[in-house]
Amino acid sequence: MKLYGSYTSPFVRHCRIALLESTLDYEFIETDQVASATLSPTKRVPLLQDGEMTLHDSSAILHYIRNKSDKPFIEGAVELDQYCLINTALDSTINLFFLARDGVDIERYEYTLRQTQRIESTLKELEQLKLPLHGPYDDVQLRLACYLSWAVFRQRINIDSYPKMKLFLAAIEREPLFIETAPPA
Repeated sequence: MKLYGSYTSPFVRHCRIALLESTLDYEFIETDQVASATLSPTKRVPLLQDGEMTLHDSSAILHYIRNKSDKPFIEGAVELDQYCLINTALDSTINLFFLARDGVDIERYEYTLRQTQRIESTLKELEQLKLPLHGPYDDVQLRLACYLSWAVFRQRINIDSYPKMKLFLAAIEREPLFIETAPPA
């Protein structure tokens, strides 16, 4: 099994944590934007190849890893909704990050302002979640941690006004698998 991705991607990080938890044999292949554009029709990472099968989305990859290791992925509609809320905030945050990096004034356009509002309202909703301060963590919590860690590192969000998420992130960042999958300094 081969997982293609970057060390900085929160989507890839979640898949790497799931693979480490599974003890499945895999190879991680660091992939940049140019290579991901040729490997995947989505032109992004992660990408998982296992024999003849290729998966192009982190959620599908996580589902596959969890099933292959006889562990649940997302068990109910409420958990799936929470996971999707996190993905919505993550996608919006990443889009704004790349637009700003490419020189777009994200404070100027209605679309980008709406994305910022979407992130803020989603963070307020996520602050209401029951967040543990120790593992084991489920995939909703892992996705949230990967998002928060990336977004804080990239200075895309400030979680000072979200005390539950701030405590949660501080706790999970001390966990061995989260430390092992942290982007290189």
